[in-house]
Amino acid sequence: MAVNEQATVVEALGVAIATRVPVLLWGAPGTGKTSVIRALATAAGWPCETVIASIREPSDFAGLPVVSNHDGRGSRVDFAPPQWAHRLVEAGYGLVFFDEVSTAPPAVQAALLRVVLERTVGDVTLPEGVAVVAAANPPEQAADGWDLSAPLANRFCHLDWPVDARTLADGLAGGWPVPRVGAVHAGWERRLTTTRSWIAGFLTVRPALAVVVPDDAAGAGRAWPSPRTWDMVARLLAGADAAGAGDAARSALVRGSVGPGPGVELLTWLAEADLPDPEQVLADPDSFELPERGDRAYAALSSIAAAVAADPTPDRWARGWVVFGKAGERAADVAAAAARTLARCRPPGAPIPPEVVAFTPLLRDAGLL
Repeated sequence: MAVNEQATVVEALGVAIATRVPVLLWGAPGTGKTSVIRALATAAGWPCETVIASIREPSDFAGLPVVSNHDGRGSRVDFAPPQWAHRLVEAGYGLVFFDEVSTAPPAVQAALLRVVLERTVGDVTLPEGVAVVAAANPPEQAADGWDLSAPLANRFCHLDWPVDARTLADGLAGGWPVPRVGAVHAGWERRLTTTRSWIAGFLTVRPALAVVVPDDAAGAGRAWPSPRTWDMVARLLAGADAAGAGDAARSALVRGSVGPGPGVELLTWLAEADLPDPEQVLADPDSFELPERGDRAYAALSSIAAAVAADPTPDRWARGWVVFGKAGERAADVAAAAARTLARCRPPGAPIPPEVVAFTPLLRDAGLL
């Protein structure tokens, strides 16, 4: 079982890296977290820059201030980045690995905030092809360990690294398997419109989960829901779909982003909602059946409108309105709430289909007609 659990975490880790969602691997000391991350980079052929957070200063991330004179126009202060950042910029892609994050003091954690979120080190911005990965020991198992600050923790997808005696025995006897990053097909971002619509539908029925900051330091230092982490979930689900990831890896990614409770609620809601694929609906609008529940109906219609907005050809726009016309006959209020997105993406010169008539007052009030 543990072998499968470890393979699941490696699969989830690969999806997070491929979608460029910052990911933090938690585990006891000496369990191979650092080795598996470096092995992933080696197997993918990526340069990997390892930065030990516990022995760094804030200036190693915020940049070292340097006073210089530019063209005789007076002096100014530049923030010089370290060499590891320069090497990644020159490569244009790769992996920056922040190790021992839970032993970094609060000042260093604060300096890491902009690196993890904005990918900015001093006056240099890391290329989009650079993935951010970190590893940490639980504070009670780390040398002079600290709980992660809530702002830093909320920038990561948190994954737990499992190890048992059988896994260790197999590795010692037969060698350690080489982990590989799963292939996430090009164009996975097009799926984002659908996954974001799903989450929007879920939050209409569970608005209290939009932001839940834990009261205790230990909880705030792990995964919890916020607008940022819900958007991370959308990216990870889109990437998981493109990679063909298993249900266990998808679950680990969702729970690792927004926490176990909210994550399980979302996964359960998605399983029960049985939402249609928007592209299949657009291919055959007459086959669309509106879900009975309002939250699921809103999620389905929003994903269809978002799919049209991602590729707004006149034919797709007209097909989208056929769907909304059917939905308006059964749930006018739900259809009207999602119709704004469809109205905004009207292709130039596209004729107004007859289904728009039912939504004319709403769209006129919103300035869309």
